[in-house]
Amino acid sequence: MWIVFSLLAALSAAVVVTLTKIGVKNVAPPLAFAVQAVLILLVSWGVVAWQGKLGELAAIPRRDLLFLAAAGVITCLSSLFSFHALKLGDASRAGVLDKVSLVFVVILAVVFLKDKLNWQLVAGAVLMLGGAVLIALSQKQAG
Repeated sequence: MWIVFSLLAALSAAVVVTLTKIGVKNVAPPLAFAVQAVLILLVSWGVVAWQGKLGELAAIPRRDLLFLAAAGVITCLSSLFSFHALKLGDASRAGVLDKVSLVFVVILAVVFLKDKLNWQLVAGAVLMLGGAVLIALSQKQAG
């Protein structure tokens, strides 16, 4: 089931990049992100409330809360960087280069989470990196 959710996340991310590129055309990237962030906040807390999980907030261990808070701050930075990239570049190139994060995930997971490394993981990461760089550095077609 994790594969289905991962693919849905990938599809959603692709739609987000496309809609953001359109929306950021005449809007400053930080303002555009702030608009999305408010909606993310409302929807995410709405889902928590709808699922009846609000009471579990107090039970989150402090250490976990600190990691989640740090990830939240870095998520904001990541989004701000992405919005600026989309404002300045083509969605097909900026959005793809942003996905080099997948390679960084592999590296960080191996180093910090002790995920096991095998030749398929290395080959896949190298292919993802190569593909993203090839797309990002591709020449824009006239027309």
